[in-house]
Amino acid sequence: METQVEISQIVTNLQIQAPAGFAIACHMQYTTPRYLFQTYAKDWIAHYSQMGFVMQDPIVAWCFTNTGATRWSSLVGQDSAGVLSAAAKYDMNFGVAIGIDQGDSRTLAGFSRADREFTDAEIVEISGFATRLHDLTAKAETLDPVTRAALHKLSIDFTHP
Repeated sequence: METQVEISQIVTNLQIQAPAGFAIACHMQYTTPRYLFQTYAKDWIAHYSQMGFVMQDPIVAWCFTNTGATRWSSLVGQDSAGVLSAAAKYDMNFGVAIGIDQGDSRTLAGFSRADREFTDAEIVEISGFATRLHDLTAKAETLDPVTRAALHKLSIDFTHP
C-alpha cells in the first residue's frame, strides 16, 4: 500500500509540474510499456493516435536512444513529421523529454506546459520524480496481487482520465 500511495503522490506532483500534461511509459517491453501514465488532453491523444505519431515522435526517438533530459525545443530539427508543432496546437508549447535506462528496463517520458520552457531546476525535479516512478514500478512484479491491481488501475485511470 505504501508503494501505491507514493506512486499516486509522484503522479500528483508531476501534474503540478507539467500542467499541459505528460506521458510516462514505464518499463518498455519491445514497443509496449508495463505501465503508462498519461494526462494529456483526450483530443490530443486521439489526434496523436490517428496520425500514428508514435512512430515519428522525436520525443520517443530521443528517449529510446538517450538517457537524461532534453527540452523539446532542442528536438525541433529532428521533427520531420511535425509532431511538436501539432502538439503546440493543443497548448503543449514547451516540454521536456526524459529517458531512463537502468540495465534491462527503459522508461520514456514527455512533460509539457503551455506558458514557458521548464527551468533547469524543474527538469531536475521532474527527472527525480520520473526515476523514482521507474524504480517503484520496477518492483511491481514482486508486490502482492492487491497492490499490483491498484497500480494497474492507477495507470489506467491516469491514461484515460
